[in-house]
Amino acid sequence: MAERRVVVVGAGMGGLVAALLLARQGVQVTLVDAAAGPGGKMRQQVVDGSAMDAGPTVFTLRWVFEQILEQAGHSLSDLPALRALDVLARHAWRGHGATLDLHADRRRSAEAIGTFAGAAEAQRFLAFCDEARKVYRTLEGPYMRGAKPSVASMIASLGPRGLATLTGLGPFNTLWRYLGRHFHDARLRQLFGRYATYCGGSPWQAPATLMLVAQVEMDGVWAVEGGMHAVAQRFAQLAERHGATLRYGTPCTRILLKDGVARGVQLAGGEELHADAVVFNGDPQALVQGLLGDALRQAVPPLPRARRSLSAVTWAVKTPTAGFELAHHNVFFEDDYRSEFQDIFQRRRLPQAGTVYVCAQDREGPQPLPAGTPERLLCLMNAPPDGDRRSFDALETDPCEQRSLSLLHRCGLQLEMNTSTQRTTPADFHRLFPASGGALYGPATHGWMALFRRPGASCRVPGLFLAGGGVHPGPGVPMAALSGQLAAAASMAHLVSTSRWHPVATSGGTSTRSATTVAMR
Repeated sequence: MAERRVVVVGAGMGGLVAALLLARQGVQVTLVDAAAGPGGKMRQQVVDGSAMDAGPTVFTLRWVFEQILEQAGHSLSDLPALRALDVLARHAWRGHGATLDLHADRRRSAEAIGTFAGAAEAQRFLAFCDEARKVYRTLEGPYMRGAKPSVASMIASLGPRGLATLTGLGPFNTLWRYLGRHFHDARLRQLFGRYATYCGGSPWQAPATLMLVAQVEMDGVWAVEGGMHAVAQRFAQLAERHGATLRYGTPCTRILLKDGVARGVQLAGGEELHADAVVFNGDPQALVQGLLGDALRQAVPPLPRARRSLSAVTWAVKTPTAGFELAHHNVFFEDDYRSEFQDIFQRRRLPQAGTVYVCAQDREGPQPLPAGTPERLLCLMNAPPDGDRRSFDALETDPCEQRSLSLLHRCGLQLEMNTSTQRTTPADFHRLFPASGGALYGPATHGWMALFRRPGASCRVPGLFLAGGGVHPGPGVPMAALSGQLAAAASMAHLVSTSRWHPVATSGGTSTRSATTVAMR
């Protein structure tokens, strides 16, 4: 029987996982990407001679990668070395002397919160953790692990106990309103409200269910030897080991259809790669906008600009620091949190008082960094996803940089941007990820129905399958990896249904339980 062929467009995490799993099943896989190497948003920048992560910086949900690697015949030992972080993140506020560390051990976090905000808030935190655990356990199976859910399928999967858990949050509650029930200290409400931004949303519009991120973090946050980009590189190597062909610097200009079915791609320069299916690991709105052919405009529903997720302005810099002992992950808050999201989602401008995240990438080792040593920092401020409409030039971004530095200085951190600093704006992200407007998380997770609006692995075009942070189950590296697993499964079902070809048997699969799930039972 003839070998089945699949073209994967895009070497982000979803595309790499799909390529690996399909190749493992005996499919002839060709992956193409316009970039010079793998990673997509898990990209690197070279600053003052040092490579550093310039995209996602947090490794969580280790069970996702264990499951996928097992399915491909590998194990977690095939990834770069992981080191569990004791301090999940360090938090500081403008004009407040005290800082607050959250720890992997919730009891240590409770002690820190007790010192920071009082014993009553520590007890409220522990109750919050218990509820986060229940919500995570409720949604992990029916939402995160399954194909694109509907309201009806979710209700059927949850059962009475699961429905009771979610109803307890308030069916239409926002994360911000929910947190007000738990915490009296405004700084704690602000800290945990930031979980909405992990999905590109505002705490005032995101559903209360996003409080489950607390459980995700308590299950573990890891630093990766070589950075997050090294994870993408390793998945690319594993896909090649199983026979996939990876072609970088090779833009795809069109997805080819035959009788309305996706049957290959056309590359820049005119070369055509014919296939039995195509996996698209890019922003789904590139299809809507006709960037890969007018015949694909109806493949997924259009996403209005108002429903795009957050973008960002980032500064990648190598510089000495002083005055504040950085952890690997650090968050610096302004006092007026609401104004940040009003600026971004309503006024459509860079925030006048925005939160600044700093990833200190040389603080991942167990030994302290010697004083005065230049270190690699990625600084990030949330921004409106309007990179397709505005240039975000220096007249706008220079004052934003100065406001960010002012916040850091007021929190005690002394650092300077220098001539080698690399700034990335929403306009730059839009150029890197066409049709996105610079939105880094696909659709914003606003409102309880947002969970059901994302496209799934299958779309309206037969033979075309979708992966990436813009589709189900959502943004972030683990979710993008799961989307690649779902796209591979949907592609395999399509290949089997259209031929007498049979894939090779593999171990593992989507039914494998995570360590978290096992521990909860």
